[in-house]
This record gives sequence, structure tokens and C-alpha cells, in this order.
Amino acid sequence: KEFLEMKNHPCAGAQIVKRIKFLDDVVPVIYHHHERWDGKGYPDGLAGGKIPIGSRILAVIDAFDAMTSERPYRNAVAVPVAMDELRRCSGTQFDPTVVKAFLEILADHP
Repeated sequence: KEFLEMKNHPCAGAQIVKRIKFLDDVVPVIYHHHERWDGKGYPDGLAGGKIPIGSRILAVIDAFDAMTSERPYRNAVAVPVAMDELRRCSGTQFDPTVVKAFLEILADHP
């Protein structure tokens, strides 16, 4: 039940941002940022290149931030651990090109 409620947050976020006219281009990015490269995500089950590029980028950044931030239910993981998890999920959860670019940027800015 909680997971179903949590899955609503991309839709809720998009609805909030939709009210701000100059952010119109961001609405689909927010709405689709939990789609997965392999099509097993939500809300629409989009896969691969059908997911907006901004959403694919936000998915990687959001996951990295979630892993490396303290949460009430778990400790943050170290940056190298988060990087390994992005590599592991590249091609299934995340766009491999986006993961590669993000990891290169991190390597250039330790």
C-alpha cells in the first residue's frame, strides 16, 4: 500500500510544477523520472529512447542523491558505493549513456 502511494509522487510533482507557466518544459521530465531503461518503471512503463532525455538524466541524479544522502530509515552510502550501484543498474534501470557521462563528471570533480 505504501509503495503504491510512493509511486504517485512523479504525478503529484508534475501537477505542482504544471501550475508554474515558465516550467512547462520540466513537467514531462518530472513526470517520467521513475521510468526505467528496460520499461519496468512507472508511471507509463516507457523504455529506452521513449523516456525523455531530461527524465533519464534526472533518474540517475535522483538515485545518486538518494543513495548518498542520510535517510531516517538508513545511513548514506559512500560515493564509490553509489557509483558501483549506478554501474550495476546501467542498461536496466538507467540509460547507460547517461550513467557513463555522469560517472565521468564525478571522476573529473572528486
